[in-house]
Amino acid sequence: MFVFDHKIRVRYAETDQMGYVYYGNYAAFYEVARTEMLRQTGISYKELEEMGVMLPVIELHTKYFQPARYDDLITIRTTIRERPGVRIKFEYEVFNEQGELLNTGMTQLVFVDMQKNRPCKSPQIFQDKMEVYFRE
Repeated sequence: MFVFDHKIRVRYAETDQMGYVYYGNYAAFYEVARTEMLRQTGISYKELEEMGVMLPVIELHTKYFQPARYDDLITIRTTIRERPGVRIKFEYEVFNEQGELLNTGMTQLVFVDMQKNRPCKSPQIFQDKMEVYFRE
């Protein structure tokens, strides 16, 4: 299992008229945390694309408990519980500075060969970098 925490300060532009983070912005928060998590493994989205592999989102779920507000420093905890294959599933928990759970979510992405435009296994270099988190 791989767990990664990433902090983001909520910007004014990310809030609605009530002063809460607009619900659609949570997907963007997930993307930032997911991208930084992958970078932490030693391989970035950009490098995967340079290898001819893209990772489109094929599923998104989110559940809201409490709002985040302007200028809150939120933590997005991203977890990969299962060894990636053709698909990779990310789970998210969003916390405020007091440690209160604000939001949970999940995205599932699929590795796609850019030349064939077909699903494929994750590149071997990516599998090697993820191996350390999934040893039994």
